[in-house]
Amino acid sequence: MIQVQTLLNVSDNSGGKIVRCLKILKKGHQTRYAKIGDLITVSVQQIRSKNKSTSKVKKGDVLVALLVKTRVFSSSKHGVSFRFDTNSVVLLDKDKKTKPLATRILGLVPRSFRNSKFSKIVSLSAGVI
Repeated sequence: MIQVQTLLNVSDNSGGKIVRCLKILKKGHQTRYAKIGDLITVSVQQIRSKNKSTSKVKKGDVLVALLVKTRVFSSSKHGVSFRFDTNSVVLLDKDKKTKPLATRILGLVPRSFRNSKFSKIVSLSAGVI
């Protein structure tokens, strides 16, 4: 359960390290929490020190991100429940909200992205759970 002002890790090689959630982009009523698979607007708080010159993002940039890992238990359609150690996002392109900004996704991502419009993220990741 991610809400506004939550600090999140970036699990891709775009150059960002820590981001802050600014807004949850969900249709319908005003929502307070975001779950795995939701789009959120984030601000880059910290970048990786190694990649300062080649980083695709700068400190203070406002981007759209996809929530891929949360510390709260999630359950799949098959009845399997799982949770991750960190709250993590993948940064997306501002214009095309389905294309990732990076070329690699670090760590595992949920299998539910395979059948959605985020199949590119599954193919770039290390594996699925």
